[in-house]
Amino acid sequence: MDHGNNEALDNDRLRALRLVPVSRETAERFDIFADLLTRWRRKSNLISEATFPSVWTRHIADSAQILLITPGVIRWIDMGAGAGFPGMVLAMQLADVSGAVVHCVESDQRKCAFLREAARATCAPAIVHPARIQFLPPSVLGIVNGITARAFAPLPVTLDVAKPWLRVGAVGVFPRGGSMTKQLTSLRPRSHYQIDAVSSVVDAAAAILRVRLHQDSANG
Repeated sequence: MDHGNNEALDNDRLRALRLVPVSRETAERFDIFADLLTRWRRKSNLISEATFPSVWTRHIADSAQILLITPGVIRWIDMGAGAGFPGMVLAMQLADVSGAVVHCVESDQRKCAFLREAARATCAPAIVHPARIQFLPPSVLGIVNGITARAFAPLPVTLDVAKPWLRVGAVGVFPRGGSMTKQLTSLRPRSHYQIDAVSSVVDAAAAILRVRLHQDSANG
């Protein structure tokens, strides 16, 4: 990587850590993770080359902000974990929290190999499941109090897949871009859910949806 690209990454890192401040230990884990992404991204098609110069803000900080709006949530599922956004980022943030675990569910074997290496290198409490979330029995994952996904599916599909965990009280946290309003409009029946839209600290045009299933719907 040339000097110009290094400088761009360094500047992006500084901006990301200003937007979502983390501990020194977590920042060091993020550094290890970003280095792994640099070395693995081409052979495993982890993220596009076009977005890599802004990997810190567009991917790492965008994922890390999820914990800002979910205090106390330490047992997560990331549906379609891909390159680890947001699941591996959450796991790195929770590395020093007793009882924390992030289940990274991903069907692509090459991405699973990367996620395992990232978990090993950063000592993150992540468990990688090489499967499709639709075919993974909830009992396999044990107690979960948060479920997330990024670029997984349209909102109605995402919530339908997440419903087994929402039904038992987990909170869903789903980053959404500029199409958020359209996706909310397409959700039927929306009355089954309590949905809060929280503004993204990374992208003013984006929001994070915090979703709970109403108890009467959970029992239905």
